[in-house]
Formats: sequence, structure tokens, C-alpha cells
Amino acid sequence: MKNNLKTAALLAGLGGLLMLIGQLLGGRSGLMLGFAMGLVFTGGAYWFSDKLAIRAAGAQAVTPQQFPEYHRVVADLAQRAGLPMPRLFVSPNPQPNAFATGRNPAHAAVCINTGLVDHLSWDEIQGVLAHEISHVRSRDILTSSVAAAIAQGISFAANMAMWGAMFGGGRSDREGDNPLGALLLIVLGPMAAGVIQMAISRSREFEADASAARLLGTGEPLARALERLEVGAQRIPVEVNPAQAQAYIVNPLRGRAAKGMAQLFSTHPPTADRIARLRSGEWR
Repeated sequence: MKNNLKTAALLAGLGGLLMLIGQLLGGRSGLMLGFAMGLVFTGGAYWFSDKLAIRAAGAQAVTPQQFPEYHRVVADLAQRAGLPMPRLFVSPNPQPNAFATGRNPAHAAVCINTGLVDHLSWDEIQGVLAHEISHVRSRDILTSSVAAAIAQGISFAANMAMWGAMFGGGRSDREGDNPLGALLLIVLGPMAAGVIQMAISRSREFEADASAARLLGTGEPLARALERLEVGAQRIPVEVNPAQAQAYIVNPLRGRAAKGMAQLFSTHPPTADRIARLRSGEWR
């Protein structure tokens, strides 16, 4: 519940930031434009997030005959969670990793990399899949897609404002304008949006870990899996669209764990913290 409230507050902050940029740069009409942009970007994320993610991963749908254990484990977890069976995909990616996508449980998809089967036991893979099913049940895919879309809208608005100012299209000549404030928003707005977006992502990962442990009645399979996934992410570098990185259970682009201020821009919480929470029983 704490993470859910935090996520709602962060999403509201993202939307408010987009509208603030619009108002500062275009007055009331800019405010409405910012609101409209938020709806457009969010709508696109809502309808096309699954197709974009699957295509970006180069994944293919698999049948029960091709991956019987994969289908069996997901079917069991979906039944426990009270969800319809999601579509299952496999990506020819050697890094052990996985993600879920789709705008709601009825249109959900789960994708595993071939590296997951190569490096983990099925007990550990069950922990990973429980984490992904938890994302589906909590509609986290939609939440992260909306956050990413609004953040992109903020960057788009800031870029438009920058080009407008460069070519004399700004509002600095109008009464009540604050050129310095506008400049700060143009520069810092996208950065703030990125920080908020990453905070939402980290919050949802902690919650999905806890939900997966409750689904299985133990956090140990996922804890062991996360240990292996972290090593795999560091030892097996892959090319992944940075916009899709937050969807994976561990950051596929991580060469080494983020520390200090860098954690503000990390899509995932430190894996060691996630493992510690799972093994401490904090999820109960």
C-alpha cells in the first residue's frame, strides 16, 4: 500500500510538471496543451506498449509443445493470482532476464530470454515468473508506460520551448513572464521527469518482489534468481533499447550497480537491497 501511494503521488507529480511547463511557456493555452500532450502520450503508451516491447526484444511466441515447463509454471502462477493466462514469448537474448508487458491482465504478455533457461534452475525461474505475474496483476506495465510517456512529453515540450526561444517564439516579451524560470524549466524539467520516472520504476520493483514472495509463500527462489541475474547482467552485455530497460526484472544495461547520486537515475533498486528484503521476510 505504501508503494502504491508513492507511485500515485509520483505519477501526479509527473503530470503536474508537464502542465507547469506548458503554463509557464504558453499561459492558459499552454496549460491545456500540456494536458492534451499528456493524454496523447499516455494513450499511445496504453495501446501499443506490448507490441513495442515484444518487437524491441526480437521475441517470438512459443507453444506448450516448444516450452512445456514455461507454460506449466506460468499457468500455475496465473491461476494462483486469479489472472487469465498471458501470452508467452521467448527472446533470443543470451543474458538471463525477463519482462512482462501489456496494458491490462487480459492483454498481458510475458517474455523470457533464452539466457534465463540456460543459467537458472526452474525453481529460480519460477521466482522470476512470479515477479512478472505480480507486475501483471498490479498493472505495473501500464503505470511504467504512462510514466515513460509523460516523461517523454516533458522532454518534447522542453525541446519545443528551447527551439521556440532560439527563433524568437518565446513569451519573454509579455507582461508577467519569467524568462529565468522558463529557462530553468527547459533545462531541469526533463531531468526532474527522469528522476520521478525512475523512482516509480524502483518502487514497483520492490512491490513486485514482495508480491511474488507472497504468491509462492517464500522469497528464496526469487532471491537466488536475482543473485544469478545480477551476475549475468554484468558478465553478458547486450544491446537493449534504453526506453525498454526498466521493463526487465534487472537492468539489462547495468555494467555495475549504481551508487550515490547515480541511484536517482537507476531504473531498478540495488539488487542487494531486493535480496535482503526477500530473505528478511519483510514481504509478509
